[in-house]
Amino acid sequence: MRRILLFGNSGSGKSTLASRLSNATLAHLDLDSLAWLPSQPPQRMSLAESKVLIGEFTVNNESWVIEGCYTDLLELLAENATELVFLNLPIEHCVKNASLRPWEPHKYASKEAQDANLAMLIDWIAQYKHRDDVFSLAAHTKFYEDFLGTKTCIRSNEHAFT
Repeated sequence: MRRILLFGNSGSGKSTLASRLSNATLAHLDLDSLAWLPSQPPQRMSLAESKVLIGEFTVNNESWVIEGCYTDLLELLAENATELVFLNLPIEHCVKNASLRPWEPHKYASKEAQDANLAMLIDWIAQYKHRDDVFSLAAHTKFYEDFLGTKTCIRSNEHAFT
């Protein structure tokens, strides 16, 4: 049984690595799919509501890979995880990955809508080291350091995807 938590900055390759790791025996959950309400402008779902949805996923899947940048949600899963993977890539790698990412239909209505959001996403990525929220380098680093189980810190795309 494997229960993997993947986390890091936007554009670090979480979804790509999770897709490669998931298979018939390892279910995949992107926390973006349950962290936000379907509203404009986007608003975070309450932690309690997200917790219920995470619980449903973990009850229905013995082995999993869950990925996201939400330290508050990752903390709900930490004691059930068998391993952590921290994608701690340089900002410029994350920006490049975000610029090259294919359309994500589970997040955007069209490739054009995704591309229209790219400038905001690049700015968000660039602020990673300076933020003090649940999406920040500081929060991710503390989460990684506090985890007592098996953990890996990946610092380049070459190590993450080979």
